[in-house]
Amino acid sequence: MPPELILAMQGSLGVAVGVFLGLVIGLSIRARNGKTSGLFRGSVFGTAIIGSGLGFGASVLIRLITGA
Repeated sequence: MPPELILAMQGSLGVAVGVFLGLVIGLSIRARNGKTSGLFRGSVFGTAIIGSGLGFGASVLIRLITGA
């Protein structure tokens, strides 16, 4: 792997963790109120994992493009 990609991935880990925790908290509250539509297979954690993966990928891409 190129070193630039590794550095971009390391810098984006915080984004992935933050998005995951935020989605778990928010979606848990929403699901507890009976609103489970829009969840991936009805799973709060599955939806949060997908969301954090997308956030991580977007952050890595932005870091690679901007050189930050």
